[in-house]
Amino acid sequence: MHIEPLTCAIGAELVNVNLADAVHDDGLFAEIRAALLRHKVLFLRDQDITRAGHVGFARRFGELEDHPVAGSDPDHPGLVRIYKSPDAPNDRYENGWHCDATWRESPPMGCVLRCVECPPVGGDTMWANMALAYDKLPEQVKIQIAGLRARHSIEATFGAAMPIEKRLALKAQYPDAEHPVVRTHPKCAGAGSRTASPSGTTARRSTTP
Repeated sequence: MHIEPLTCAIGAELVNVNLADAVHDDGLFAEIRAALLRHKVLFLRDQDITRAGHVGFARRFGELEDHPVAGSDPDHPGLVRIYKSPDAPNDRYENGWHCDATWRESPPMGCVLRCVECPPVGGDTMWANMALAYDKLPEQVKIQIAGLRARHSIEATFGAAMPIEKRLALKAQYPDAEHPVVRTHPKCAGAGSRTASPSGTTARRSTTP
């Protein structure tokens, strides 16, 4: 496996690696996981992987979860299928800076995305190195946000366009969750990052006097 960094801030491409092999190869998976922790996001081209292989690889990072709104593949729980077209309703809720599923009490550590079909122009997905963003903040700002917690709401994101009855039922099933605005990655000592994203954050409060 060869690792080619893509920018100075985030991202690397993995070359000469088959994700399907990492489902059963502990050594290869350990290399991929280490590269992910270092580069934050990894890209692999032309992967010949089945839906079952996709799920098997993703499950190596931890248990998968179904999405209450987007739904999962009926034959592969935890595999969320996202289809978009110019004719589809305007529910493009993912087109904004966000961390996935922060409305959960325990948000996921990440996701494994597979592009099956994309338009000739557009369709880009972008990532940001939030640890670096935090590191570049003025010290006074770091002090100001150190004790803050943010409330994250599924009602304000996926439920925003729902009829009131469905929206309230969704919120009852998934009450607002609170998380620190700044958290430290358990595998990256000292690397703080901001978790209060514009999407889904409805309020902030301080835990200090």
